Amino acid sequence: MAPPLSRRSLLQAAALAAATPAVVRAGAGPAVASAAAPAAWTVRPFALSDVTLGAGVFADKRELTLDHARGYDIDRLLQVFRANAGLPTGDAVAPGGWEGLDGEANGNLRGHYTGHFLTMLAQAFASTGERVFAEKIGAAVGALTEARAALRAEPAVLSVPGPFGAAAQQGRGSYQYVDLPAGVLGGASAVTLAAWVKPTHDDAWARVLDFGDDTTRYLYLAARNANGVPRFAVTTGGAGGEQGIDGTAALPTDRWSHLAVTVADGTGTLYVDGTAVGRNTAMTLTPAALGTLAHHWLGRSPYPADPVLAGAFGGFDVWSRALDADEVAALRTARPADTPAGRGDLASYAFDETGGGRFADASGRGLTATLRRTWGGPSHPGFLAAYPETQFIRLESMTGSDYTTVWAPYYTAHKILRGLLDAYTATDDDRALDLASGMGDWMYARLSALPAATLQRMWGIFSSGEFGGIVEAVCDLHAFTGKAEHLALARLFDLDRLIDACAANTDTLDGLHANQHIPIFTGLVRLYDETGEQRYLTAARNFWGMVVPTRMYGIGGTSTGEFWKAAGVIAGTIGATTAETCCAYNMLKLSRALFLHEQNPAYMDYYERALYNQVLGSKRDLADAEKPLVTYFIGLSPGHVRDYTPKQGTTCCEGTGLESATKYQDSVYFARPDGSALYVNLYSPSTLRWAERGVTLTQTTGFPSEQGSTLTVGGEEAAFALRLRVPGWATSGFGVTVNGRAVPGDPAPGTYFEVSRTWRSGDVVRVAIPFGLRVEKALDDPSLQALFHGPLLLVARDRATEYLELGLYRNAALSGDLLPGFSPVPGEPLHLRLGTTEFAPFFEGTEDPSHAYFRRTEPTVVFGTVDSGVANPARADGTSLLDEIWSGAPFCSKAALVTRVRSTVATWVTAGLLGATDGRTVVATAERARFVA
Repeated sequence: MAPPLSRRSLLQAAALAAATPAVVRAGAGPAVASAAAPAAWTVRPFALSDVTLGAGVFADKRELTLDHARGYDIDRLLQVFRANAGLPTGDAVAPGGWEGLDGEANGNLRGHYTGHFLTMLAQAFASTGERVFAEKIGAAVGALTEARAALRAEPAVLSVPGPFGAAAQQGRGSYQYVDLPAGVLGGASAVTLAAWVKPTHDDAWARVLDFGDDTTRYLYLAARNANGVPRFAVTTGGAGGEQGIDGTAALPTDRWSHLAVTVADGTGTLYVDGTAVGRNTAMTLTPAALGTLAHHWLGRSPYPADPVLAGAFGGFDVWSRALDADEVAALRTARPADTPAGRGDLASYAFDETGGGRFADASGRGLTATLRRTWGGPSHPGFLAAYPETQFIRLESMTGSDYTTVWAPYYTAHKILRGLLDAYTATDDDRALDLASGMGDWMYARLSALPAATLQRMWGIFSSGEFGGIVEAVCDLHAFTGKAEHLALARLFDLDRLIDACAANTDTLDGLHANQHIPIFTGLVRLYDETGEQRYLTAARNFWGMVVPTRMYGIGGTSTGEFWKAAGVIAGTIGATTAETCCAYNMLKLSRALFLHEQNPAYMDYYERALYNQVLGSKRDLADAEKPLVTYFIGLSPGHVRDYTPKQGTTCCEGTGLESATKYQDSVYFARPDGSALYVNLYSPSTLRWAERGVTLTQTTGFPSEQGSTLTVGGEEAAFALRLRVPGWATSGFGVTVNGRAVPGDPAPGTYFEVSRTWRSGDVVRVAIPFGLRVEKALDDPSLQALFHGPLLLVARDRATEYLELGLYRNAALSGDLLPGFSPVPGEPLHLRLGTTEFAPFFEGTEDPSHAYFRRTEPTVVFGTVDSGVANPARADGTSLLDEIWSGAPFCSKAALVTRVRSTVATWVTAGLLGATDGRTVVATAERARFVA
């Protein structure tokens, strides 16, 4: 078991596994305290501020996101938090989509994007040191602090200009209403109800007033009914028994309107702005007929699905008689006290208070009204969200998913918590840690009170029970606060059936929502760091192996329609909704977290694949002030066009896309804890400042346009092993020189090549990595293939919506490299052409129709462009004669290839798969062909 660490040190290090703060820190810049890594880590990451990106594709993609962040109004993201807290939102307009009340599932995920944005800002500040990012962080943390304080207190009036003075605003998303005392109707058999309202939204069935005891006995006045016009109704028999009056036109939004209803002697009349717009002469019910009522609300309905009125009240009066038409008309021109009707004798509220949460009654009856929230208020002072606590409460009794009611509230809590922790780590703003700690306290208070069976049921519910990476974040929080409750909270999210299955290496992923479950395992790795419990690490390691490669597409992505299918089914799942971008983001985090414990090169091979292909390719190569331009799905079906403005906007994938684009350098380098070794995982233009050893390492490269990299050592003399990753795809060679002299050894693909010496300033290491062109076959259909040039998946640019049929052996080199069959495209680096078909790197963020997979067809046996005319036979498993011949590559000479051809042909002739005459023709063709070495 790992020994305990200091609070700040563990979080500081652990947060790097989440891609933000740092372990080793040097020089000026974003100031964070030094920290030691968890003892369980066998390598240590570097801070984003310690690795500077050089010019290249990563810097170019990042700059698009940084520019978006510099100009984006942070108040737009804070709007939903301020509204929920009942605070002024000014002129800020929420981004919409998943961050607005009108978005998918009623905006039940709002607040998540703010967390993503905070993390992005923290990473941007750490990477660049630009004050604009720190200032935005400070503004956001300040606003969230104010929002939490407001939630802790009773609701307070928002005073705005009214028709004759001040008025009371009810912001949309505040869930506030005015609660009037019982007896406001006074048992009257005749009544006039009059109100000044200024709706700010066109919600149907938002109540101006609703007096009743449930949904059976009530009277109400709605600003808009289902037809968009005002409606008054009274009933003692529910909706089916309503006696009502409808208006004739919609009330305008953002403009004051005066509404009045009179009921007396069997007649009800509805007035809008002093004019009668509807009358019911068969209205036999009166307020007196309703008897004693349980609620008297302004702005709220007893029906849970009805919205709270968004807008302002400029006055409300009740008279115990029916005013005549002239009296009602006069109310539009002055306050009631200044009209013939006078103030309401049953109730009279001017709503001209400028503070507090009480409204005085000027009728003389002393019926003081109170501003309330429909949901009461937080169960704990640490609660912070952009919506009421009701989603968290409802989840506890749910047995099935319904995201229109409850949409992953703990997922959203995770994003907010993660953003706050990253903000604290980057800027040392104690307010951010206080907010984060409060959230931890609140979640612990809420979840620790639930039975274990309830928690297991909750976390097993699709979507509604999704909690993202909250375990990782809570572990990081615990490292800062040292509160035992916070570590206990992290373990309350254990989904035992999933953990136990994966720990036993039992694959139960078929049918599960991919992105709901991937971040669970990154959290388990952190729980292992905190607790030393081996099953957590074992489960995470085994889970990774269940995804890579058996549920992985060539670009590194996983999932189809957001879900997993059976292991090994790749071709059978390809469509327009493959590879949710969040999945790649979270698989990178998990790969990185596992690498911190065991330096399996496969983790970094995967990291490179997903980073250079899906992650880079998910970001459009275009500046945009409004949207980050990141994909949700990356369809891999033929002719697919990427959608960089997915769904309604501000989705989870756009949020993780913001994060990915500001931490490209987070896994280029790692160091042994004792400083004895430095790992170079990615060949990326960058400069590392290794403060502990007083060393700098500068990579100068055009990779991936350049097939290699030059590393120059600077700083102090230091002895350590430089461990250079030999990519698994580097089968065409891997050469290393130091100061011009070749380093002896036999670098094997999928390993690390070590150069150990005492390094001095000015030492130059040159790494050569010939790419080679190869294919990867879909596991369930070998004829469906993807084309790779080094680490890069190349897509065919073509509008066809059927798989392209391509043959590639025609001019294959003795090495097995398929590149000689292609020609470069002038002026387009990394673009290749095969016949009339152009191939381009997947990472290019364009809207060109593309084919990530193609259908391999080799109809005849061809060597060195010489066609034998013999049909290319195949075994029952799809392996063709040419496949078997070329599987023996590389060949040291033409003679070696011809020998392979002879032996393979003989085997196939013997097996009856190839005729003897055709076999001789195949051998003769190989003998006379010319091959590229």
